[in-house]
Amino acid sequence: MDSDSLKIGICQIAPVWLNKDKTLLKIIDYLQQAAYEKCEMVAFGECLLPGYPFWLELTSGAAFNSDIQKEIFAHYLEQAIEIEKGDLDPICEIAKKNDMAIYLGCLERAADRGNHSVYCTLVYINAKGIICSTHRKLMPTHEERLVWSIGDGHGLQVHPLKGFHVGGLNCWENWMPLTRSAMYAQGENVHVAVWPGNERNTKDLTRHIAIESRSFVISVSGFMKKEHIYPDVPHNKLILKNAPEVMADGGSCISGPDGSWVIEPIVGKEAFASATINLKEVRKERQNFDPSGHYARPDVMQLQVNRSRQKLVKFKDDN
Repeated sequence: MDSDSLKIGICQIAPVWLNKDKTLLKIIDYLQQAAYEKCEMVAFGECLLPGYPFWLELTSGAAFNSDIQKEIFAHYLEQAIEIEKGDLDPICEIAKKNDMAIYLGCLERAADRGNHSVYCTLVYINAKGIICSTHRKLMPTHEERLVWSIGDGHGLQVHPLKGFHVGGLNCWENWMPLTRSAMYAQGENVHVAVWPGNERNTKDLTRHIAIESRSFVISVSGFMKKEHIYPDVPHNKLILKNAPEVMADGGSCISGPDGSWVIEPIVGKEAFASATINLKEVRKERQNFDPSGHYARPDVMQLQVNRSRQKLVKFKDDN
């Protein structure tokens, strides 16, 4: 086995919007394609399962105590993933069967926070089918804060995969310098950035992170058109009335550690693409710059990261 090479699959797909079960089946179809292509790691976009909350900016999402917003949120909550109940077990089984690691963006209904709030969570499943980290987005962006809760640092983890160390962040977390630094310092050399969609998010930042970290960067986006708003979504007529034809145009891509494109941004369609990367390219680029190694000054600047899972209550029961 060549530990210096890794075959990556990127899945730019539209969810069966706000339908957990049907979206899960679609994800499985793409995983089977990735397995056929003998991919060793596969990634999907932000909150793909069951979908990004596009309705907010289309239906006056900030209106307080709105029956419309309550009804859509209730549906969203119902469609969220409950990891403790085994909702991701089919994905884990595919990972184990095909010796394939997976990054999947999902809406997590958090049992450890009362089970009625949701988080934009990036799940890493290793090649043995084990969920190794669930990273809840640190700071939802703009209107996302109307539905997604604020996460914590527990999921800021980097994982070994063959000779590589892979880590991932959600959407605009990738703009946060200290958050990126926390990943780099753990030896990350493959960075997965997941997005709801749109090339405007990926065409510049993907290469920037690659050059800054001297790592491979995989940006994976979702895709969403007006036609993907289905009749079973509450208030779908209102959403359709205000929706543009394209809400997320994709932009999935891969950059090498020198900032060159391995796969250029894919725009305007659902797509599966793959590429084989080589760790030797990382080693070459670290010769003149290593942000956590020979080019760091921990005697001058240090970063402290709290990776404890934040909980409201700590119970102490008598046995």
